[in-house]
This record gives sequence, structure tokens and C-alpha cells, in this order.
Amino acid sequence: MDVPSKTFTRAEVAKNNTEDSVWFVVDTVVYDVSEFLDAHPGGEAVLRQVAGTDATSAFYNLHRHEVLLKYKDLAIGTIEGEKQSIITTKPGELSLVPYAEPLWLTPAFKSPYFSPSHRRLQKAIREFTDLYITPEALEKERSGEWVSQELVERMSAAGVLHMRMGPGKHLHGVKLLGGAVDGKEFDYFHDMIMSQEQVRAACRGFQDGNLAGMIIGLTCILNFCKDPAMKKRISDEVFSGKKKICLAITEAFAGSDVAGLRTTAKKTPDGKHYIVNGTKKWITNGVFSDYFVTGVATDKGLSVLLIERGEGVETKAIKTSYSAAAGTTFITFDNVKVPVENLLGQENKGIYVILSNFNHERWTMACATIRYMRLVVEESLKWSHQRLVFSKRLIDQPVIRQKLAKMIALCESHQSWLETITYQMCNMSYADQAKHLGGPIGLLKMSATRAAHEIADESVQIWGGRGLTQTGMGRVIENFNRTYKFDAILGGAEEILGDLGVRQAMKNMPKAML
Repeated sequence: MDVPSKTFTRAEVAKNNTEDSVWFVVDTVVYDVSEFLDAHPGGEAVLRQVAGTDATSAFYNLHRHEVLLKYKDLAIGTIEGEKQSIITTKPGELSLVPYAEPLWLTPAFKSPYFSPSHRRLQKAIREFTDLYITPEALEKERSGEWVSQELVERMSAAGVLHMRMGPGKHLHGVKLLGGAVDGKEFDYFHDMIMSQEQVRAACRGFQDGNLAGMIIGLTCILNFCKDPAMKKRISDEVFSGKKKICLAITEAFAGSDVAGLRTTAKKTPDGKHYIVNGTKKWITNGVFSDYFVTGVATDKGLSVLLIERGEGVETKAIKTSYSAAAGTTFITFDNVKVPVENLLGQENKGIYVILSNFNHERWTMACATIRYMRLVVEESLKWSHQRLVFSKRLIDQPVIRQKLAKMIALCESHQSWLETITYQMCNMSYADQAKHLGGPIGLLKMSATRAAHEIADESVQIWGGRGLTQTGMGRVIENFNRTYKFDAILGGAEEILGDLGVRQAMKNMPKAML
């Protein structure tokens, strides 16, 4: 933090302990809070208790370092001949806290999976996230407003929207974060980095509100739209940020039971249109979307249609446990006329469109859950070294170290599993991924959200009341504890995915073993 060059002695600071002048020191920086007393959120008395003293220990026992940055204008100088001891990181930099970064980003460790281009992308997207995504995420998480068009267009211009869709021809010829990576070499490890870095804003509602519907909706267009002109038009509109898209599968009567959809699509007598009737529920981004990739029941099975917002399409926001910034939606289709050209994949075989799409969706959710787990580990390690209880730091209590050990082990093991599956994705065709990775990805997501449950529980016990408070030091912990369950439900409930993994193993069980 930049502070005025003026210096003071500790004796000078000590004299400013009067009714009209209140100074104190935090990590050698001198603060004058005389005009801030009435505005202090904790009340005037708290500041007067440390007037004229070194308040470093008292401050860090109550606050995050970021609070000092928020009130940097109150700094008037430093203590003469002394240097700051608190280490801070700038936007884009790696954390120095042990286990705050995956092992491949830790200098002492090596990985066979990551190349210099992965590191370049990681650095570029972290800086982009720190500078642009996190500030807006914090604002929208509080207000419940949707992602701004300004941020959407900024992400589009930087190629961030394109990269969130994973590897493919849509990246060719696009300048990605100033040239951090070539679109032709972009693989699923680059994709993993994009997913994980943006989670660091620690705003679960905004995380989904930041066009998560595009990630799971536009994929169907890119892979299953049969009309090249339509595919180009829609993908150009969405990648430019001019139009928004979402995936509309879930219904009140059909969550993980995709085959039980009740929304119907019946062809008109001339065979040129479908007439769609029904409802969808819990649809992410649906409130502000222009396109709906919609699962419907046709005459002999399940189909998927691209429906444009228009006459007969009504959307209404749903209140959930996380921020309204996610745009969670109830959708009604009332005699909506849809051209037959909007069919994605084959009629009555839409289950293959949905199931193949599920793999990438569930994988990205596992990426995000595991990275948020790591963020909770980092915050808890910092807090445990900072917080004094019974005249000891929390980290000096064996019971706290045991909790941290469990959290670290769960985080590291799941990151390793994630990287193993990601390597398989890099070496399989899209069809082979659909054939072989449904079970493993399902098991990974199931296990990751079970691990998140354990980490949420242990972290709140470490943080106490702060872990239940939406503002202040424990904000990250509270947000994670309140919202980790979304990933245990969305994209397939834990029980369904666990059963999928075992059933796939049963299918491949050799008869000679029976």
C-alpha cells in the first residue's frame, strides 16, 4: 500500500491520544482517525481504546488486511526507521500462503500436465479477475443485480467468453487475453484454469450469474446445431455479449429425472413448426436470457429445441439461498411457435444431446467446487495464524490443526483427481468422453461436493460467529457454507451421480468375474 512519505516517532504517535486527536499504528503505518470516529462501523470507543498505541495485533485479531486498503486515505505516514512486515500481493500475483495454490503453481513442485502457456493464461486471467470480475462480483452479490453489460463486453473483447466454452474451433483466430494463449493449443487444462481462477471472487451467486448459462447452453449449439448459418449467427451474438443464452431442462416434476420431462413440443400439421407448452424451473440466467436451449417431450421421446424469447415465453425470478445475481428462473412456454430448423440433434434422441452436454457441465462444476474449497483453506490458514484465543493463536491449538489437516487433504486429493480426469479429456474425442467419462466425472463431482460439506463444517467451527456473517472477515466462509449445496444438486444430485458411476462400472464388469 502506498502511504505518504512523512515519518513519525512512536513518541509522537503516543501524544495523539486526546479528545480531538486519535492516531495509532498498524504495521508501522500511522493512521489519523480523528475525523473518522463517528463513521467507524464498530463505534468510536473501539478506536479510542487503541489511541496513541501500536494497534497491529488488535487490528489483525478483528479484521482482514483488505480493510486497510479500503481506508488507505487515513494513513498519514510511517514510523521512522521501521519497515512493514505484512506481505501483500498485487492483482494477478500468486498467494504465498501454503496450500493456497494448487501444487502445479507452487515453485517447489512440478507437474507433467502444465506447460508455459498454461502458466501464462493463469497469470493473465487472475489479473483480469482481480481487476474486473471480483469488484463487480462483490457489488452484484450484495445488490442482487445481474452482471453488467460493460463487464460482459469486456470479457468478450478479451476472449474470456470464448475460452469458457472449452477447446474448439470457436477459439481459432480469436485474440485471447492479449495473446496469453493460442486458441489452437487451448486444451482442457486451459479450460480448467479459466473455471478455477474466476471462482476466486468468492461470490457463488454471481459466479453462476456471470453467464454460467452460456457455458452449458451454447455447447449444445456448437455441437448439435445442424444449420451452419444458424450456428454462426447465434454463437456470434452470444460471444459478442449482445445476446444471452441458457439451458432449460429442469422442471418441477423432473430434476435429475431428465426422462420425465412434461414440457411438450407438437408439430403443426404442415410440419414446419413445433408448438411448445410447459414450464421449466430453477433455470440459471433464464431471467435475462434471449435464447433457451430447451428439453421437450416429442411424440416418441425426448428432443432439444432452441427457443428464442418472444410471444408466449414468460420468465419470473426465483428466490434461492444464494444471490439473485444468478438470475434463477421459472419459465412458462405458452403455445410458443418454434421453427423445426431449431431442433438440436435428432428428434426423439435429445437424451444424447443432454447427456453429452452433462459431462462438461459437471466437470466445470467440480473445477469450481474444488477451487472454492482451496480458497476456504487459504482463508482459514490466514485466520488461524491471526486470531488470538485464550492468549494463543488458533494455529497453536492442536484441534484447529487437525481441522486444517482434514481440509487440506480433501482439497489436494480432489484437485489431483480432477487433473487426472482432465488429462483423459485432453486425449479423448468428444464422443469418447461421452462414452467413457460420464461415470468418473459423476463420481468426482459427487465426492467433491461431499468434501465441500466437510470443509464448510470444519471452517465454520474454526471461524465461529464470523463464519456465519455475510460481511467482514468471514464473508468467504459464510458464502461457501451457505451455497456449497448448490453444486450438490445442480447438474445432477450426488446420489444420482454416484449411482451413475457404479452403473457404468457394472456395465463394463467382465462376465468371467461373475
